[in-house]
Amino acid sequence: MARTTNTSTARAASLVEALPYIQKFRGQTFVIKYGGSAMEDEQQVDRLLRDVVFLEAVGINPVIVHGGGKAISAKMREAGLSPQFVNGLRVTDEESVRIVEATLDGEINPGIVSTIHEHGGTARGLSGKAVFVSRRLPLQRQEDGTEADLGHVGEAVSVSTKEVLAAIKKEIVPVISPIGATADGQVLNINADVAAAALATGLKAQKLIFVSDVPGIMRNPAQPDSLIPTVTIEQTQMLIETKVIDGGMIPKVESAVRALQAGVGKIHLIGGQIPHCLLLEIFTNSGIGTEIVL
Repeated sequence: MARTTNTSTARAASLVEALPYIQKFRGQTFVIKYGGSAMEDEQQVDRLLRDVVFLEAVGINPVIVHGGGKAISAKMREAGLSPQFVNGLRVTDEESVRIVEATLDGEINPGIVSTIHEHGGTARGLSGKAVFVSRRLPLQRQEDGTEADLGHVGEAVSVSTKEVLAAIKKEIVPVISPIGATADGQVLNINADVAAAALATGLKAQKLIFVSDVPGIMRNPAQPDSLIPTVTIEQTQMLIETKVIDGGMIPKVESAVRALQAGVGKIHLIGGQIPHCLLLEIFTNSGIGTEIVL
C-alpha cells in the first residue's frame, strides 16, 4: 500500500511541477524539428508524437518540421546512388532531389500525420514547397580549401505562414517537409534544421526544439555525462571552432543561433531516445537537453 501511495504522490508532484509551464506557454507556438535515428524506431516515434498531441491538448501550438535523412539515403542506395555530404549538407543532384521529394512528401509526412491521428490528435501534412520560397546555395568551401557544388540544395529566403497559421487556428498540428521551391518552381532540398529555424522565425515561435538521436551538445560524445545544459550564442562559435560541435551539428546550431537573433524565444536540443523527451524538457524544472540562449 505504501508503495502505491508513493507512486501516486510522485505522479501528482509531476503534474504540479508541470502546471506553471502549462500556464506560461498556453497559446504559444513551438516549432519541433524531428529527425535523425529517432525517426527509425517506431516506439520512439509513437512516444514523441503522443507528446505532441499532449502539447496541443493543453493549449500549446506544436508545429512539426520533419527530417528523413536516413530514409532518403536508403532510397538513394536502392537507386544505385551514393549519399555524399559537405559541411553536414547532402549533395543533391537532379535524380536525388526526386527521391528526396518522394520520400519526404509521399512517405514520411503522411506517416507522421497518421500516427498523430491514432493518438487522438488532428494533423495536416504540408509540403515545404507551399511554405519555403527558396534559392540555391552557393558553392561550399570544404576543409581542404576546395569548393563543392551541392546541386539542388537551397535555403529559405522567405516563409509563407498562411497555411500553417490557418491550421493552428483550427487546432490542427501542421506537419511540414523540408523542401523548398524557387520563384520559378524548381524544387530544392533544404536541410531540415535550417528549414525549422526559418519557420520558427517566421512564426515568431516561443520555442524551437530540435529532436534527434543526439541528446544535446556534448563536450565528448563518448561520455554521456558531458552534456552541456546551457550555452550562449558566443559560446557556440567557440565550440564550433574547437570541433566540439562538428558535422551535422554545425547547420543545426548555426540555424538555431540565427533564429535566436531573429527573435525566437529559446532553442532546445534534446534526444528522441529518451521516453517522453518533449514533456520532460518543457514541463520540468531541470530539463534533459541543451538550451541555447542569447
